[in-house]
Amino acid sequence: MSKRAYLNHLRSNRLFAGLTQKELQTVAAAGTEVTVPAGTVVMEQGSAGRSAIVLLEGTMVVRRNGRKVHSMSPGDIAGEMSLLDPAPRSATIVAEGDCLVLEIGGADFRLVLDEIPQVTHKLLTTMAARVRDLDTAVLG
Repeated sequence: MSKRAYLNHLRSNRLFAGLTQKELQTVAAAGTEVTVPAGTVVMEQGSAGRSAIVLLEGTMVVRRNGRKVHSMSPGDIAGEMSLLDPAPRSATIVAEGDCLVLEIGGADFRLVLDEIPQVTHKLLTTMAARVRDLDTAVLG
């Protein structure tokens, strides 16, 4: 994937939208690009979280208590809650096809938050919206 396309995927996520090119490069440098084969369980509900992912290519399905609650597309992020709160993962995520993700570990993610305060504010808004969306999907 070209560096430009890579940064555009990051920019398409509401968490990173509005960041400067330099800030996007900081986020990208904090992670590792990982190829995920189709059918791979990327995150499992109830397990300990040690990283977040940004989906760069492909699609993933998010399930909570076995029920599909969301389909991830390029630019979407998952797992960021576990980097801030040691509680177990709240959902299972499975690659629907071959995928490419940017994986960011906890320590690196916290450095990004320290270096780019704007991301911290957006993260709070994103997490609040996600909780509302999941509640609606699960509770109807």
